[in-house]
Amino acid sequence: MANVIVIGTQWGDEGKGKITDLLSRSADVIVRYQGGINAGHTVVVNDQVFKLHLIPSGILYPNKDCIIAGGTVVDPQTLLAEIERLQELGISTDRLYVAETAHVTMPYHRLIDQAAEQQRAKHRIGTTGRGIGPTYADKSERIGVRVLDLLDREAGAEQIRWAVEHKNLVLQRLYGLPPLDPEAIVAQYLEYGERLRPHVVDASLKISEAIRKRRNILFEGAQGTLLDLDHGTYPYVTSSNPIAGGACIGAGVGPTTIDRIIGVAKAYVTRVGEGPFPTELHDHIGEYLCQRGAEYGTTTGRKRRCGWFDGVIGRYAVRINGLDCLAITKLDVLDELPEIKVCIAYEIEGKVVRDFPSNSRAFAKAKPIYETLPGWRTPTQHCRSLSELPREARDYLKFLADLMEIPIAIVSLGANRGQTIIIEDPIHGPKRGLLSL
Repeated sequence: MANVIVIGTQWGDEGKGKITDLLSRSADVIVRYQGGINAGHTVVVNDQVFKLHLIPSGILYPNKDCIIAGGTVVDPQTLLAEIERLQELGISTDRLYVAETAHVTMPYHRLIDQAAEQQRAKHRIGTTGRGIGPTYADKSERIGVRVLDLLDREAGAEQIRWAVEHKNLVLQRLYGLPPLDPEAIVAQYLEYGERLRPHVVDASLKISEAIRKRRNILFEGAQGTLLDLDHGTYPYVTSSNPIAGGACIGAGVGPTTIDRIIGVAKAYVTRVGEGPFPTELHDHIGEYLCQRGAEYGTTTGRKRRCGWFDGVIGRYAVRINGLDCLAITKLDVLDELPEIKVCIAYEIEGKVVRDFPSNSRAFAKAKPIYETLPGWRTPTQHCRSLSELPREARDYLKFLADLMEIPIAIVSLGANRGQTIIIEDPIHGPKRGLLSL
């Protein structure tokens, strides 16, 4: 293995959970570096479905250190429920660690998130309403509650009490909502802290020690490149940095410690929530992709918008993350289609644009320019090697690899671990270049 970052290359929901689960077999340490319970990973093991929101998917393997790093925001109620659920299933959480510096999502964050989204009306962003944005906002404003505050019955209680009283003014005066009881929240969150205490560590130090011991580390994020706060389709983005650079900041490691960056891309594209989506399909094919791909959000259950593969955002993800190779997921969802389209460029106000526009207003006007490829109309879920795939499916993969100028190392053909083709070693295979299929 090596020190590897796994990145979503679209708007999230690319199937990163399965890929991180697959790569976790060879890792010693799995680190979640950003996001909160507004995203989830679904992993299927022996037909049993695990939906994880905060805990790294490596927890499903024994003898792995799983770290929720300081760049995440932690909802202790959800995290404790997740821990209990895993324990009920006989999965040990003894080696689960939580950064003491991670910020805590509080009850007022959820209320403010939901009220603000409702108030935005036609300008709504499409948040999950889980309080993630307000938690990160408090972090930036330097008034947040951190995990270490939940472990301090005096200073921590004072910080929580002050934070609740401060937010009560916002709830009452801005949104017309009733105030929260500061003492009840202090008692509740200090109790959460006691239950989490065995898991709380200096995460950056623990990761640094693992690097020094030459242990293999897998960094996993939530969401995808186009939801990055700085480099995504702003304002329809998340409140943190899912891109590769965010892994170093969130985990507290230097960029020279990273050996490999692997991107995950769905064989088509989906998006949850609001915002421009050039290749979105509003016809029977879009509905087919949704139903065949079971495109409903892990966290909210919301129906995902579906569209053709977008090579423009694919190339952008390669560039902005410095990707070494790709994992393509859900290729099997395309099995029954007679033809498949791929967006190779945009038309924006009469001009052909091949690079992702940083101007969000220009992106909202983008019309896709398609290349049409023949479908294969043959089941592929049983395929376990590249040679077993229909020629048209191999041609489709090669087209994507050539378009984005990056090797495809992994192809996923279903939710289970075994429904996977390893084309190239994703860790030690070629870095960039075209892939011959």
